[in-house]
Amino acid sequence: MTTVSITQAFADKAAQAPDRVSITCGDQSVTRAELESRTNRLARAYANLGVSQGRYVTVALPNSVEFFEAVVAIWKLGATPQPVSYRLPDRERQAIVELADAALVVGVASQAHPTRTTVPQNFEPDPALSDAALPDLISPAWKAPTSGGSTGRPKLIVASDPGTVNVGAPGMGQQVDGVVCIPGPLYHNAPFSFASSALFHGNHLVLLPQFDAQATLVAVEKHSADWILLVPTMMSRISRLADDVKNRYDLSSLVAIWHMAAPCPPWLKEEWCNWLGGQRIMELYAGTEAQAVTIIRGDEWLAHRGSVGRCVGGEMKVLDSDTYEELPPGTVGEIFMRSGRGATYKYLGAEARVSPDGWESLGDLGKIDEEGYVYLTDRRGDMILSGGANIYPAEVEAALSEHPDVVSSAVIGLPDEDLGNRIHAVIQISQPINEDELRVFLNDRLVRYKVPRTFEFTTDAVRDDAGKVRRSALRDERS
Repeated sequence: MTTVSITQAFADKAAQAPDRVSITCGDQSVTRAELESRTNRLARAYANLGVSQGRYVTVALPNSVEFFEAVVAIWKLGATPQPVSYRLPDRERQAIVELADAALVVGVASQAHPTRTTVPQNFEPDPALSDAALPDLISPAWKAPTSGGSTGRPKLIVASDPGTVNVGAPGMGQQVDGVVCIPGPLYHNAPFSFASSALFHGNHLVLLPQFDAQATLVAVEKHSADWILLVPTMMSRISRLADDVKNRYDLSSLVAIWHMAAPCPPWLKEEWCNWLGGQRIMELYAGTEAQAVTIIRGDEWLAHRGSVGRCVGGEMKVLDSDTYEELPPGTVGEIFMRSGRGATYKYLGAEARVSPDGWESLGDLGKIDEEGYVYLTDRRGDMILSGGANIYPAEVEAALSEHPDVVSSAVIGLPDEDLGNRIHAVIQISQPINEDELRVFLNDRLVRYKVPRTFEFTTDAVRDDAGKVRRSALRDERS
């Protein structure tokens, strides 16, 4: 296996097929040769602004060709891209920028960070700058995504892997010189990582400016995508399209349909397996930290409903959260992991939760059966203690998701003098729902004490396009 720098990987692909489209987003596309030329010039502009090998560069751009032009230019300087949501308020972004000690902030107005060097969205480098090849530099860390976790305090998860590519070995079922569709926001780790991998290996990367259910199907058919990354929120929105719309598009080019990042309700998973074939539906469970990973294929899942698969990299075990005692198979506890290949990341702004024997936890609760299949219950920090009972929001949200008029939901605990916490559901709806009818609907699916005491209906999005929700913010706004 040949290992080259990211810079060399892009140069080699441009030399092999300069006119092949590299990235498409909406109605904008760029070829490999154009990407090579534009990012060489952009890298020189960034270097003139103070970006150098080993520095972090914060990228606050929406999904676009420009996003990856910025990222590729950063890699070419041996620096580390640090993507963040372009929607972040200046104050929240400032905390991340200071944590990273960013050499440059891309995509913001200069007044947003007066003490930092910035360039705005749609920045164009001086055309007099050379677009010739740059010195072959390697980033010490190829990415540094951000996670606020349940606390809302920012942390960077800095990859241990440097800016290199194993030529011809994309992994996760991606092809060499294929077509990969990423409809999710690139500031999240999974879309960023798999989109990057696609580019390293010469795939035509098809991005959506923002997620839209029908537009995703259009993109797959139009570009004959063979690989796509979804989250359950996206799957649900696609599933709810009218049958004549959903079945209008030719999805036969898809070899692998991956989903991850949030629990997938069993009814939704089964529906997709029946629709597109379980052999094409793939699920991955891992953290951005990448200590360990499980994978399960749809047809295997049908025999192990609710599982996220068995470990295919690293190790997992279930411990008691308080005593760190290992629990027997089938017992719910806290999932701890280790990589077996050394450090896979480092935190900036946080400390890992580590057991006495050195295993690490991401805060997930679940169980492992006697065959080694992992089943997730919820996040440790999200569990609600109400009237002495442990209630897992993911279970309640899965039941809510079965209602045809529920687009998405987030279940939180709010202070209650009697119960300690009362279960409150914030529900995004497609049309008005009668609260009494919703209770009857949930009573058929949940034991009574798990049915929310109060409901809050909205037409605004409760989760982002990656299926993520900030429960701490929801609680603070309602407490």
